[in-house]
Amino acid sequence: MSKVLAEVFGTAVLVLIGCGSVVMGGYGTGFPLGILPVAFAFGLTVTAMIYTIGPISGCHINPAVTLGLLAAGRMQAREAGTYIVAQMVGGAVGAALLYAIVSGKLSGYDLAQGGLGENGWGQGFLGGYGVSAAFIVEVIATFLFVLAILRLTGKDHFGAIAGLIVGLTLVALHLPFVNVTGLSVNPARSFGPALIVGGKALGQLWLFLIAPVLGGVAAGIADRVMNRA
Repeated sequence: MSKVLAEVFGTAVLVLIGCGSVVMGGYGTGFPLGILPVAFAFGLTVTAMIYTIGPISGCHINPAVTLGLLAAGRMQAREAGTYIVAQMVGGAVGAALLYAIVSGKLSGYDLAQGGLGENGWGQGFLGGYGVSAAFIVEVIATFLFVLAILRLTGKDHFGAIAGLIVGLTLVALHLPFVNVTGLSVNPARSFGPALIVGGKALGQLWLFLIAPVLGGVAAGIADRVMNRA
C-alpha cells in the first residue's frame, strides 16, 4: 500500500507542477522561450520525486517506465499492473488539483480556452504537427527517456546522482520535442488533464497511451539486449 500511495502522490505532484507551469506560470503562451522553464518544471519535479519517494516505490510515476522495467525483466506483471493503476489515479488527482486552483481565479478561467497543459497535435496546437510526427516523437522520446532510466539504475548503478541525470534527461527531451505534442512520454501525465478538459484532448488521448507504451517496452527490450552483450 505504501508503494501504491507513493506512486499516486508522485504522479499527482508531477502533473500539478509540470502542467501548472504551463497554465498558472503562463509559460505555455511564451513558447519558444517558455519551453525552458516548462522543461525544468517537469524535469526537476521528477528529480525531486525520485529522492522523495524513490526509496519507497522506486518512483516510476509513469506507466511507460513501469512497462519498461517489466519488459526488462526487473518487475513482476501483477505489481506492474498495480503501479499503473496508481499512476493513472495520480495523474487524475494532479489535474483535478490544478483545475481547482485555476478555477479559483477571480477573473474566471475558461477551461476550453486555457486548458490544463494537455498534450495534443494538429492545426492550432503549438507547432501544428500532424499525427504521424506526433506518434514518432512520443515513441522516440519515451524510448530514450526510459532507456536512460534503465541504464542508470541497472547493474552499473550510478547511485545518488542518477535522479539528477534522469530529471535533466527529461529537460533535454522537452527542448526539441515539446512543440510537436507538448511532450508526454507518460500516459498518466496525459490522462489526467485530458480527462478533465475533455473534447479534443480526450479524443487524442489514444496516441499518448499507445506511443509511450511502445517506446517504454522497446527500451526494456533494448536494456535486456545490452545486458547480454
